[in-house]
Amino acid sequence: MGVILDDSEGAPILRRYLPDLLAQPYFLPLRHMPVGELVSVFGGSRLDADASQQLWADLAALGPKTQGPVSEHVESLITPRTDYEPESVERGSAGVSYPTAVERWEAFELELRGPRHANPFVDVDVAARFTLAGADVRVGGFYDGDGRYVVRFMPPSEGEWSFITESTARSLDGIAGRFTAQRPGVGNRGNVRVDDEFHFVHASGEPFVPLGTTAYAWTHQSIALQERTIKTLATTGFTKLRMCLFPKSYDFNLNEPDSFPFERTEDGTFDFARFDLSYFRNLEHRIHQLLQLGIEADLILFHPYDRWGFSDLGKVVDDRLVSYVVRRLAAFRNVWWSMANEYDLLRSKSLEDWERLAGIVTKEDHVGHLISIHNWVTLYDHSRPWITHSSIQGNAVDKIPEWRSTWGKPVVIDECGYEGDLPYGWGNLTGEELTRLHWEAAVRGAYVGHGETYLNAAEELWWAKGGELVGASPQRIAFLRSVIEASPTGHLEPLPSDGDLPWGGVAERYAVGYFGARQPRYRDVQRRPGTRYHIDVIDTWNMTIERLPDVLEGSMRVELPARPHMAIRLIAVD
Repeated sequence: MGVILDDSEGAPILRRYLPDLLAQPYFLPLRHMPVGELVSVFGGSRLDADASQQLWADLAALGPKTQGPVSEHVESLITPRTDYEPESVERGSAGVSYPTAVERWEAFELELRGPRHANPFVDVDVAARFTLAGADVRVGGFYDGDGRYVVRFMPPSEGEWSFITESTARSLDGIAGRFTAQRPGVGNRGNVRVDDEFHFVHASGEPFVPLGTTAYAWTHQSIALQERTIKTLATTGFTKLRMCLFPKSYDFNLNEPDSFPFERTEDGTFDFARFDLSYFRNLEHRIHQLLQLGIEADLILFHPYDRWGFSDLGKVVDDRLVSYVVRRLAAFRNVWWSMANEYDLLRSKSLEDWERLAGIVTKEDHVGHLISIHNWVTLYDHSRPWITHSSIQGNAVDKIPEWRSTWGKPVVIDECGYEGDLPYGWGNLTGEELTRLHWEAAVRGAYVGHGETYLNAAEELWWAKGGELVGASPQRIAFLRSVIEASPTGHLEPLPSDGDLPWGGVAERYAVGYFGARQPRYRDVQRRPGTRYHIDVIDTWNMTIERLPDVLEGSMRVELPARPHMAIRLIAVD
């Protein structure tokens, strides 16, 4: 599509036949898509058969000049300079400061004060090697402006660590020191990792339930709006937040951010060899605020909804950006990496590109944070070894058993649609429907993400900009979280189901059966004799739990209120 738009004869054809499509704010970011796919998915219904046939005839008449790449990037690789400082500069002479003690799983920050001439972002490479009782971890550093170089390290174990720096700049090379990693304090549970194949746990061993929400561009809004978002998150039960590194250009999200990951020049263009430090410092501040709230920051590195050119920077800039971001943020224990939102709409990148970029993330991330990639239509191959868990768009909860079996990894449906009132199908789910999808996934051993798209006069939709939540599902999702966390293992595994009633929990100890939209008046429940169970009738919408007076052993008829969104919970009697 982009080739035709850039052609003096092709553009008028598109404007003639597809004026509504070209007027949509989401259209220009999709210029890498094939014409046929764009028209069929986004604009084909606006053309009758005769107009559609004439469109293709007019495009065909343009001839072969419409073929070829949409864009070419000619920037050559910039490598650190070995002559950045002359031999007269004493090796290891830079100023240095660092704490003598940090908690295990906290960020230890080594600060070096060194040279600032030319462009240290690309001219200088700095790292440090950390050692303790056989452990040897190399951590890349980054330039933070004004002659300040930083290496951040998250110690995975307690004890006295030693370090020595490595750098292409003489003054930054060979600086040694020691610090103590102490016992973690209250609230410090370490980074989240995969547990028991399909679930998650903190490094401390405490189970983690990823019931998250979405606010793609909240850190690209005004400071006041960002603070309102944090205030709102403090009142919810969400444990994860999907958010974008780059700003987003889409319906109800067309405002221009104050800062960007790259420096902006006087003529309005971006210098892709220099990073905007005010942007990154604010991003780090917000991630730290999420950490204090117990919320994981699921950071999306790339997405297609872009009017600034960030979705098509070329390999050299992409690689440099990803390396810089991971070096800055990997020591934050609450970071997850999402390679992309809707990767299959980023037609400027091939599967080989995604594999290369993921390789950079895993190489530069000394912690080994969780990492995945999110789809539009075509699921990525989540069996790839670098992927720790699936990140899916879709609402096919019936496919969860297949996905678990195929990939052997946790299933997270990060986008199943949003509670709201937009004219688009993905943005007008009811609170009941979004809550139902969360419960349907939970009893099948998977997790669903939340989002909210209620339109208001300020066009501050939570899904994009954050702000306040007004929907009905967040408190119900928090209620579900309490039911999951009450399990002896802190999660629900699929249990043998009754055909029309899926069960999840821990075999012979804890079981939750969810009826969804069905509304039975009673249910005959059978369990193997020998174990006695308390029986709870759960109203998942009204968030009530009624414990029945009788104890189940073998079989029992459970009376129900004949309304939807009910569940039964069985808890083994000690």
